[in-house]
Amino acid sequence: MNALPGQVPQIDAASVPSEALLLDVREDDEWAAGRAKGALHIPMSDFVARQGELTERLGESERVYVVCRVGGRSAQVAAYLAQQGVDAVNVDGGMLAWERAGRPLEGDSDPAFVA
Repeated sequence: MNALPGQVPQIDAASVPSEALLLDVREDDEWAAGRAKGALHIPMSDFVARQGELTERLGESERVYVVCRVGGRSAQVAAYLAQQGVDAVNVDGGMLAWERAGRPLEGDSDPAFVA
C-alpha cells in the first residue's frame, strides 16, 4: 500500500454523516479501547487480505469514510481505495477528533478512551 495521503479528500469528524459506512483501520487493541458504533473494523496490517469484507458491505456508488487514531494510516488506506476506484474519504484527525467532536463511541473497556 504505497498510496500518497494527499490523493484523497478529507473530512472533519463532525461532518461524517451518521449513516455513513465508516471503516476503522486501527489495530485490535485500539479498536477494543473505543470505536464508532457500527464501524467496520479491518486493521491496516490486514487490509489487503481482508478487503473483500469492505466490498461486501459497500453499496453501489457508496462512499466509505476511513478512520484511524489520528488520520495517517486511514489516509493511506483511503488513497489505496481511491486507486481501486472506491469513493473513499479520510476522516481528518481520526478517532481523537471523533471523540473531541462528541461523536458516539462504544468499547470493550472505557468508551471514552480511543487512543
